[in-house]
Amino acid sequence: MQNILCFSHLQWNFVYQRPQHLLTRFAKQNKVYYFEEPKNGLSDFYEINLQDGVSIIQVFLSEDHRERNLRLEKLISKVLTDQNIKTYSCWYYTPMALEYTSHLKPQITIYDSMDELSAFRFAPPQLLELEEQLFKKADVVFTGGHTLYQAKKNRHHNIHPFPSSIDKAHFLQARSNKIDAEDQEHIPNPRFGFFGVIDERFDIELLREVSAKRPDWHFVIIGPVVKINEEDLPRAENIHYLGSKKYSELPNYISHWDIAMVMFAINESTEFISPTKTPEYLAAGLPVISTPIKDVIKPYGESNLVYIAENAENFIAYAEEELSKTSRKEWLTKVDEFLADESWDNTFEKMNLLINNVRKTNGIYV
Repeated sequence: MQNILCFSHLQWNFVYQRPQHLLTRFAKQNKVYYFEEPKNGLSDFYEINLQDGVSIIQVFLSEDHRERNLRLEKLISKVLTDQNIKTYSCWYYTPMALEYTSHLKPQITIYDSMDELSAFRFAPPQLLELEEQLFKKADVVFTGGHTLYQAKKNRHHNIHPFPSSIDKAHFLQARSNKIDAEDQEHIPNPRFGFFGVIDERFDIELLREVSAKRPDWHFVIIGPVVKINEEDLPRAENIHYLGSKKYSELPNYISHWDIAMVMFAINESTEFISPTKTPEYLAAGLPVISTPIKDVIKPYGESNLVYIAENAENFIAYAEEELSKTSRKEWLTKVDEFLADESWDNTFEKMNLLINNVRKTNGIYV
């Protein structure tokens, strides 16, 4: 078994998304160590917990900011010594981790660029420079979507697009589930739902306008609020913020929605995103209304699987059209045909093949 050290900007238990889907699969054939970004502690130490076959490393640093990166290097080296890790690959989700991992000597370096992090709110100014270093260091690069691939394809010789995929079996449960979630069952229909992180990417104004124009429609919003002020979120009797839910709970909620929403604003932080929720909603059998996100327009909008609404008027018109339908059978057949070969298992297999090709080229793995 190979050792994989993954350095991420996301906490493992924050939202179950791309890193978790991929690394749990890699962990079936490798020993995967997932390093979260450091947290404040009373002293410098780390904790390790096994979840879903992945060793989650939580690193704590005292509030003394002197030689911070050097202290982080020492803690990471201590993890390798304590776990008897001698040979390994490094997998990066954030270029910022280069600040405290430059001492490592991996056999292979993998960069999974799932988002354009430099466009996110509060992005560190040195991120772009560090990403350039990571491109030079990486043996293989993956991107979280085709738009991001087009933006970065000329920066590396071995770069490949891997858009968001789906755990179909998980979301197919929503098609047959009859039990409504306890904190949702009192909400009238029609219900429009969104799950995901509620941050600077979320289209607050679209939600405000549509909910005001159609007070008889109800909007269920699931997910943590980060990097924006909760007081800025629209409040109304027909908007229901239910907070964070476990990944395992999502089918119970979305099975009782009428229409799902990919409600993202069009701004710098959403220019390159490929929302995982789009195929997840579709696998659940839900019609979807999305704002004009490039990686949703192509392929989902162009294939007439998802409505693309540029404004509140479009949104309302598409919603009324969908709510008036008596059957979704033909559309659902088309959805299932489109998603037939899409799965995180297939994505894992393709990524693993590319990584093993690097191993063979480098004489590491035959």
